[in-house]
Amino acid sequence: MAEEPAGTGDAPASLSPSEAYDKRRLAQEKRDERKVWYFLAYFLFGIHLVAFVMIYAVRHAK
Repeated sequence: MAEEPAGTGDAPASLSPSEAYDKRRLAQEKRDERKVWYFLAYFLFGIHLVAFVMIYAVRHAK
């Protein structure tokens, strides 16, 4: 049995141009969606932090 060189299992050269484009587009879409979720998480965290600071300021005002 001849061993295959490393990295030749799923060679990208075997994909047609449209399949390669779809694969790249889906990978980019996944990264973009992850960035949106991170942005939403930071935004909601920031909103709550500001709200808690405002509540603290109002309750401890003289």
